[in-house]
Amino acid sequence: MTNLPPPAEELRILDAELRQLDLRRAVLLRRRAWLVHTLRAAAAPQPAQGTGAAPGGPPAGAAARRPETTAPGVQNVLLVLGGVLLTIAAIAFTLVSWGHLGIAGRSLVLGALTVGALGAPVTLLRRGLRATAEAVSGLATALTVLDAYALHEVAFTGADGVGYTAAASAVLAALWAAYGVRLGLFHPLPLAVATAHLPVLLWAIAVGAGPLPLTAVLLATAAGGTAVALRAVSAPVRVVAVVGALGTGAVGVLSAGWLCWSASDPGSAARAAALLVVAAAVALMTGRFVPNREVAVAAAAAAGLCLVAGSAGVLRVSVPGEWTVPGCQLFAMLLLAAERTSLPLPLRQGLVRAAAAVQGFAVLWAVPLVAGSVLGPAVQAVTPWSGAPRTVRDAVFAGVPAPAHASTVPLVLAVVAAALVVAGRHTPRRPAVMVVALVLGWAAVLVLPVALQLPYTAGLVTQAAMVVAALGLAVRSDRADGGPSPLALTALLLAILTSVDLALLSLASESATIGVLVTLTVLFGAAGRRPRHAPFTVPAALAHATALACALGASAGLRPPHTALLVLVVPAVAALIASRSSGSRATVPVEVAGAAAGLLALALAVPDPPMLALVLSLNGVVAAATALRPERRAVGWAAAVLLPAAAWVRLAAWEVGTPEAYTLPVTGPALVVGYLRRRRDTAVSSWTAYGPGLAATLVPSLLAAWDDQHWLRPLLLGVAALAVTLVGARLRLQAPLVLGAGVLALVAMHELAPYLTQVVGALPRWVPPALAGLVLLVLGATYEHRLRDARRLREALGRLR
Repeated sequence: MTNLPPPAEELRILDAELRQLDLRRAVLLRRRAWLVHTLRAAAAPQPAQGTGAAPGGPPAGAAARRPETTAPGVQNVLLVLGGVLLTIAAIAFTLVSWGHLGIAGRSLVLGALTVGALGAPVTLLRRGLRATAEAVSGLATALTVLDAYALHEVAFTGADGVGYTAAASAVLAALWAAYGVRLGLFHPLPLAVATAHLPVLLWAIAVGAGPLPLTAVLLATAAGGTAVALRAVSAPVRVVAVVGALGTGAVGVLSAGWLCWSASDPGSAARAAALLVVAAAVALMTGRFVPNREVAVAAAAAAGLCLVAGSAGVLRVSVPGEWTVPGCQLFAMLLLAAERTSLPLPLRQGLVRAAAAVQGFAVLWAVPLVAGSVLGPAVQAVTPWSGAPRTVRDAVFAGVPAPAHASTVPLVLAVVAAALVVAGRHTPRRPAVMVVALVLGWAAVLVLPVALQLPYTAGLVTQAAMVVAALGLAVRSDRADGGPSPLALTALLLAILTSVDLALLSLASESATIGVLVTLTVLFGAAGRRPRHAPFTVPAALAHATALACALGASAGLRPPHTALLVLVVPAVAALIASRSSGSRATVPVEVAGAAAGLLALALAVPDPPMLALVLSLNGVVAAATALRPERRAVGWAAAVLLPAAAWVRLAAWEVGTPEAYTLPVTGPALVVGYLRRRRDTAVSSWTAYGPGLAATLVPSLLAAWDDQHWLRPLLLGVAALAVTLVGARLRLQAPLVLGAGVLALVAMHELAPYLTQVVGALPRWVPPALAGLVLLVLGATYEHRLRDARRLREALGRLR
């Protein structure tokens, strides 16, 4: 036996099938028109080869042109344009020319237009002119709106505008819906659905409803739109219903949330929370019946957030403020119970995502206290050793108000960390989840002394214990995984960050500073014995040792330049450690830490030039010792800069102004080094071996001699340049020969310049041009010979080494 549906249901099914057939017929008609056009274009005569046009046919190229639009497209444009123009004309008639007719004329004209526009599509549909019927029906719907306006202006002038609009929108929505269903037209139904969102809301506004009833109306309207969207067959109707439901639903949920969280008593909060529960129910029903999986997950997530927001709003006015966020976490945890229910999988996934989102919001709420606990101790560096405060919070938030309701922040972070640990056991992303859980757990312990306002000493002990625990976890993680792991790396970074925070926090007290820095130096130094951790722990130990040296100098009453000598112990130790661990991953980080300590020592010694010279020389010795290693030969350049700089600073401190005192100590060692290098490698150029050393003295001395009014410096410089030139010529070395000869020539020119000036001044003015012309003539006459001599000179210099 065949189960026949009820007549009403069968009629709805038949109407839907007919609408689908109409849609299919319109598509096929458009396709047929395109095919006919294509066949006609193909059957058109082609132009003759090599001629401008076929006899009696269109001009050349006309047959190859394709039309830029199709006949159905032209038809639609014309119909839409005609309907728009008629609608504009009707609006202009109603608003402008209405007063020129009497009541009978007005009613007769507008009524006749409306009846005609509503009835014309019936005849057009019978003749198969569906597009024209759609255009005329659009005009008819616009006329019905004008009828409603005219009716208000004539018959209901005393009616409230908002109330009349609500009634008119309800009547028009029903009329358009019946009209569209009866004739099978496309646009009246979406228009009716869009208009149906207005009546109840406008009616509530008209009767002066308060925020709570208005919110309920918005949610009810959203529920109705959702029902229409789930049951509608036509795509335009579904789109309009979805947009309307989302718009009214979003406004309703936001309004309910604001009413719930701004309520001043539990009763008001509970009433607003009830509306959020209604919104959650609508969202769950939507997710239950919607075919799209992603939409179902999003709807369930929205439902979960609404439930948590409503529950937390009631909780906010019922318990102290610091327990509101933990209460939200508790309600979010209850959503996880949906995993053990028989709800569809998308709904369960959405509720789980809502719970995760709530936990994320809770973590964001805790960020201000965590950031203050990490960055706040840096304030102690401005006024170090100003006295130990009473509590940790006073040291962290010195002069700055602490975040409100912060006492439950450790609990919030600990709950999220524990949830991640439990949830990450059976997930393929377990390493990443464990890293996040570790960071949250570290943050919970870090802010615990601040949240509980523990004594200052207790805060220092807590952070020191955190450093030890983090280092221990790093060691244990490596043992468990058999190699470096993200968890171990994170633990090391957290240990270093905590140690920096602890060192800054200890600056409030002198004894605490020295004790903490000693402890951290020893602790990280011991952890550096493990090769896997050495690239992190050994530089950290050196950094804390540097800070310890500064603290010891300040505690002993030493001036910063003298404290620099204590700091120089760190670069020396770093160089020793790097030499013993050469080739390992810790070598470069250790050397970088030592170099940073050396730069700090230089900065401390700048105010005292004699001490600066000593620090430069000691840094140069450390660099020279480092350069003894074969893979660090390049560091020798740093030593070559630091050691002369030390000598120059010492000379400047003695107020020595003679440049040779600065350059000769550089030239001598440089020439010795160049000589030894050429003995070991005969392929080295003389410019590489002797050029820098000779230029270091000859060039500054030449510049000084150029402005020197006495005869001694030019004489000595000339003798030295002559000696260098003779040595270069004797040994056939290019660099000494060129540099010595050039300097000697410039010195001679400098010495002869006054006499040449007198001679030139005594000669008539025509003599210099005449001499210049004579020289040019001589050069022109011997041009080829001079070029040959110049080429020989260049070849001779090229043969030198």
